[in-house]
Amino acid sequence: MKRMIICLSAILLSIAQLKAQQVADEQFYYPIADPHHQVGNGPLLLFDEAHNNAVTLRGTYAAFSDLLQADGYSLRSTKEKVNLERLKEAKIFISVNALHDPENWSLPARSAFTDKEIEILRQWVFDGGCLFLVTDHMPCGGSAQALAAVFGIQVINGFALRKDGKPEIFSKDKGTLLSNEVTTGSGTEIDSIMCWGGTGFTVPETAQIISLLDEGYEIYLPADANLIKRPMPDYIPRLPGKGFANGAYLRFGEGRMVIFGDGAPFSAQLHGIKSEKRGMNHPSAYQNAQFLLNIVHWLDQ
Repeated sequence: MKRMIICLSAILLSIAQLKAQQVADEQFYYPIADPHHQVGNGPLLLFDEAHNNAVTLRGTYAAFSDLLQADGYSLRSTKEKVNLERLKEAKIFISVNALHDPENWSLPARSAFTDKEIEILRQWVFDGGCLFLVTDHMPCGGSAQALAAVFGIQVINGFALRKDGKPEIFSKDKGTLLSNEVTTGSGTEIDSIMCWGGTGFTVPETAQIISLLDEGYEIYLPADANLIKRPMPDYIPRLPGKGFANGAYLRFGEGRMVIFGDGAPFSAQLHGIKSEKRGMNHPSAYQNAQFLLNIVHWLDQ
């Protein structure tokens, strides 16, 4: 079965389990009473499907597409490498879980984007474009490192996991979800979001952290993703998770950028043989859909 890389569940899954079936939840629906734009007349969001992305607008990110179209946006997938001609047509460029090589889950990390593509994106954002970069655990983190670095963001190519295996709820009450323009200043306040594993990163002083890991996390740094299993082998290097961001935004020149370290929160999936809900459709992720809308609204200002 083709790998569909979204995340690890809160209870650590083996790499073999990562190959389990993940399909879009066609029953997921999030009502939008007042669309941000007249339906069909909003700006174009260009969705990257040119870098071995494990998610597509017609696949596990179908709910992502449906939600933003209901909010008035136009979405178009692109299977072309990044080029200025296409970017000029769009308000926001979205890349989710880009990979250098979907069959190679071991070190060394290699960029999914060429140097030329990275420079085009950097200059486009600086001139007023908006980038929504979503990455995930190894090897996704490593594939996005070079692109994130030109914005001053250092992505860890590892697995950010709760040590106790409990569900990953980031909340303002716990201090892991911060008050900012995305969670508070976008019209609808977000008090909590749910995640399913991913990675962490550090950000420059010009960035604002949306959510961050706490002392309940460690970031594991295996030489090969197949080494991630329970119990975690002692020989796998690790970093304390506390202080690493897993969501942030920044202004860059005339443009804007949002980065998030987990792809699952913006999907709506049925996972595995038990069709477990994962993403915006999960009962504990009841604010994830509005969180996505808030992110896009901030980029669209």
